[in-house]
Amino acid sequence: MNTSNTLRTTWSTDIQRWAAVMERRTEADGAFFFAVRTTGVFCRPSCASRPPRRENVEFFDTAEAARAAGYRDCKRCQPGRLPRDIEIVNRACAALDADPQQRLTLAQLGEAVHVSPFHLQRLFKRVMGVSPREYQAAQRGAALRDALRRGEDVTRATVDAGFGSPSRMYDTAPAELGMAPSAYRRKGAGLVVRYASASTSLGYVLVAATDKGICKIAFGDDTGPLVDELRAEFANAQLREEAAPLMPFIAQIDAYLRGSRQQIDLPLDIAATAFKLRVWDALRHIPYGETRSYSDIAEAVGSPRAVRAVASACATNPVALAIPCHRVVQKGGALAGYRWGLPRKAALLEAEARRAGTESSGGSSAPAETHDLDRVA
Repeated sequence: MNTSNTLRTTWSTDIQRWAAVMERRTEADGAFFFAVRTTGVFCRPSCASRPPRRENVEFFDTAEAARAAGYRDCKRCQPGRLPRDIEIVNRACAALDADPQQRLTLAQLGEAVHVSPFHLQRLFKRVMGVSPREYQAAQRGAALRDALRRGEDVTRATVDAGFGSPSRMYDTAPAELGMAPSAYRRKGAGLVVRYASASTSLGYVLVAATDKGICKIAFGDDTGPLVDELRAEFANAQLREEAAPLMPFIAQIDAYLRGSRQQIDLPLDIAATAFKLRVWDALRHIPYGETRSYSDIAEAVGSPRAVRAVASACATNPVALAIPCHRVVQKGGALAGYRWGLPRKAALLEAEARRAGTESSGGSSAPAETHDLDRVA
């Protein structure tokens, strides 16, 4: 696996990339490059040269793309050369990817890339957001998914993916697949998903649920794209548009947006890796009207170096508001990306902060209920 692709998922928008350039984030090196039209030079995000004006900057995924657009390498930060840390982690990933069935110990991996195990562990987690052991587990899960998609039987797929035994696979696979392996092989066929949409002060909301609970809450400017996205995610499930059973959930969301309640308490049916579940749980503990940085959340889940992995978990949150990923901002307080649009994130934070401040001062937030978020619709 190329670490640049993994990094790129965190620094995927121009807003995130510009913030990384302004903060000279070394962890963004390798994820993208920025070029300055007035100088004809392109640089790493961490380049120590004088900050350019935003209107003169464009971004590229690779150094080759920047050169193809006519820009030349910065002599100061030498963007054509990979940072040494990323080179080491790339070699470690290559060693792990070479044989998915082989389980390398940290000592064996360190010996393969000529780095001490302790140093490798720190580098790997800082760059990839997970430990080498977690990376191997994720690769086995990916191999299992691929085998099941090809229609292989579960036993054969288990062996090919490198799980030690069927019992071990059944212990760990649901967290990777989101369902039992047999159900994944059928691509979710047989699952019934009911959905409904409504207009709110944040635009249109779509709520979808299985028999176990809410599996999706999404916002958009129109219902059509929201339904299309739902169909793509549950391709072989039976989708039913049924407003009546979902109206109590939609009413709770509407009350939250209008300020008459500060918490959404819905039964959820979501599955993810153990790390994502820890992040999402931490997000639900951020008090109403407050924010936390990605670094704060990484600390809270016990993985202080996994800032990028935290950002990825926020970006893939399937249930807006129920898991309040909008309350996570950059370390300096600037807004980072939001799955349902930065204007919605800004409006949510502004309304929550104002209501929380009004209540703490003994006032009433009732007069503002119908106006706080109208500008986003």
